[in-house]
Amino acid sequence: MPEGHTVHRLARTLDELFAGQQVAVSSPQGRFDAGAALLDGVPFAGAEAWGKQLFCRFDAGAGDDRWLRVHLGLYGAWTFAGDGSADVVHAIGAPRRRIGERDSTPAGPPDRTSAGEWTPPAPRGAVRVRLLGAHAVADLTGPTACEVLTAAEKDDVVARLGPDPIRSDGGRASAEAAREAFVARVRRSRVTVGQQLMDQAVIAGVGNIYRAEALFRAGLDPLRPGREVPAETLTAIWDDLVVLMRDGAGTGRIVTTRPGDRDTPPGAPPAPGAGARGRTRQNTDDDPDAVPAEQAFYVYHRDGLPCRVCATPVLLKELAGRTLYWCGVCQA
Repeated sequence: MPEGHTVHRLARTLDELFAGQQVAVSSPQGRFDAGAALLDGVPFAGAEAWGKQLFCRFDAGAGDDRWLRVHLGLYGAWTFAGDGSADVVHAIGAPRRRIGERDSTPAGPPDRTSAGEWTPPAPRGAVRVRLLGAHAVADLTGPTACEVLTAAEKDDVVARLGPDPIRSDGGRASAEAAREAFVARVRRSRVTVGQQLMDQAVIAGVGNIYRAEALFRAGLDPLRPGREVPAETLTAIWDDLVVLMRDGAGTGRIVTTRPGDRDTPPGAPPAPGAGARGRTRQNTDDDPDAVPAEQAFYVYHRDGLPCRVCATPVLLKELAGRTLYWCGVCQA
């Protein structure tokens, strides 16, 4: 499932491609025909992300805002194509060929008619929603949620979400209020801090990678009850996630290791990926400025490998249906 930084990049991409245009909206698959009819030809006013939720606003005038809400879930993705007037990534979302949590490579050259006009590609697969603008097309496949909401209904969805570290104010009255809301929510519950970090009502946008890495960087036992975690520790985790997740939103990559910890520890096999079974996760390794795949994470998908700090094997277990990675020494 894409983490929150991916959805923020997706919102920015849709803004760049369609903002201010009357967009043709259709449902090639047919499952979203009624919703597409409400949006077709209505000006695309902008997109925003809140955690893992994407909201696209269509302004029908006279205060009639219509919001397309999309949650990609495990299998959802947007694919893009353009007329060549701007760089367009090929895909953002779950089922693309990923190397970690990064966008895939730019799309290939556009198809053109003999007159030089751009011809949008035919939909591929079960396309739930197609957005067609003057210079680009975006196709949505496999989402967990896809619906049209009124402004009031959109506000109801947002009200159930926790603060988002990537938003400038966390989605609250201020950045300080967002941090305080996160700390207070965690400390009200006996539920483990590791489980709470994956609860979108506690903090929006954190997924399995950011959960594991933030807890390691804080030296915090993921199985510690939330109410037993000092407020200053939770404050530091929030501040750390603000930096890490905003960097991810800016670069399209997740890198959580500090430069001094990136050398492969003694005893680690020279695997091409970050995991004990050679699972390549991260990054754009063809980019000379990117952190190499095997150096990007502390514990995520490194089960059985030596901890980068203490050389103890990284542990894993299932917690609330998701795999948890941590160091039993550094996070004692």
